[in-house]
Amino acid sequence: MSERLSRVERNTKETAITVSLNLDGDGSKYSIGTGIGFFDHMLSGFARHGFFDLDVKCKGDLEVDGHHTVEDVGIVIGQAIKKAVGDKKGIKRYGNFILPMDDALVLCALDLSGRPYLGFDYDFKVERCGNFETQLVHEFFYALSYAAEMNIHLQVLSGTNAHHIIEAMFKAFGKALDQAVSYDPRITGVLSTKGTI
Repeated sequence: MSERLSRVERNTKETAITVSLNLDGDGSKYSIGTGIGFFDHMLSGFARHGFFDLDVKCKGDLEVDGHHTVEDVGIVIGQAIKKAVGDKKGIKRYGNFILPMDDALVLCALDLSGRPYLGFDYDFKVERCGNFETQLVHEFFYALSYAAEMNIHLQVLSGTNAHHIIEAMFKAFGKALDQAVSYDPRITGVLSTKGTI
């Protein structure tokens, strides 16, 4: 099968973003530049552990704060995922992973259902990790879930260190998405009794 590639650009008065994604990469080719170091680190972990090739370039209004950058990158990555997945024929559709990272244990379950939803029930005890506002984790996954039209559920099962918890979220999401977009030879068409997702 041919590689599932996408490239999406989005330009507004707040951000200028380009994302290139290969769902069938090996996770060794990623280049992330958003101007927010911690966010770059999280997206690198998502790509590496999901075995995706990912290039993200964003010039945002960081003189205001990081909100527009993080939210809009979520939108564009979501659009890139939706575009790269294509017609969803033959893919598993569902993915889940429980990822440990030191004190943190995070569950991510998702469905490429064509319907957006984010289940996220966690309040961080600190406001920032480096120059990254922890409340923006929710904003990123919310924007991505709606742009990609997928269900995403994230649950923190245990943990105290915010860096570890957030990193576990991004890596677990990568692992779950890798599972959901992988092919299963038993599936003909799309995995739905409706015949479409």
